[in-house]
Amino acid sequence: MAVETRPVALVTGASAGIGEAAARALVGAGFTVYGTSRRAAAGETRGGVVFLPLDVTDDVSVAGAVREVLERSGRIDVLVNNAGIGSSGASEESSVAQDQIVFDVNVFGLMRMTKAVLPHMRAQGAGRIINISSVGGFAPQPFMAAYVATKHAIEGYSESLDHEVREHGVRVLLVEPFNTNTPFDANVVRADSPLPIYAEHRRIFDDVLAAAMRGGDDPAVVGKTIVAAATDRKPKLRYPAGPRAGRISVLRRIVPARTFDKSVRKLNRLAA
Repeated sequence: MAVETRPVALVTGASAGIGEAAARALVGAGFTVYGTSRRAAAGETRGGVVFLPLDVTDDVSVAGAVREVLERSGRIDVLVNNAGIGSSGASEESSVAQDQIVFDVNVFGLMRMTKAVLPHMRAQGAGRIINISSVGGFAPQPFMAAYVATKHAIEGYSESLDHEVREHGVRVLLVEPFNTNTPFDANVVRADSPLPIYAEHRRIFDDVLAAAMRGGDDPAVVGKTIVAAATDRKPKLRYPAGPRAGRISVLRRIVPARTFDKSVRKLNRLAA
């Protein structure tokens, strides 16, 4: 088994959007980078990134991808847990089975990857696990309740786990993007039992989300933030990605709850 002299990063969901930007930015920062997607051909190289097939909802697939990286490079210094899916529609309109799909990818998939790399990072006495959260990890977003719940879960899991592994040289960090110009809005789990009472608000939400994505930050902004989390000598627990994410993070902490609540309703065109 060869051992890389350069640091090694593994990025899930690296075929497009934030994951692709993160992988490219890490290559530019001097990392050997492995990217994953469900449909990748093993060993395929794009832009200096070596791709591996991976389904984060499958234990065998996760173990196989991590084993492949270790066999090729002998180490994993950074794991970027980026693979994820969204949800759309009123919570009442989605079955529990649909909500479980979102949680299995966004939360349990992240946990599977984390559990797979932790033994190796502990053994080498160093490593960073960077979990892609969202402004939705600390702020509400109506008509995306399951997705937002997964991001809240990621925040709690990451902060708690970071305390457990820090003494072993491993850090668990959060990157929190706001709206990003990616195809996110086209790749969401949509409600399987739509109700007429929510139809108008659902339509408005779809329009608001599509406009927000089009006007969102370039994924490269998030990629740059991920590199900072991977390389900062004294890393922070949370990295808001971009100035708007940073502003919302500050506002969530200092603005009175009633005022923040009103702003959420106004943004989503909901009755006061």
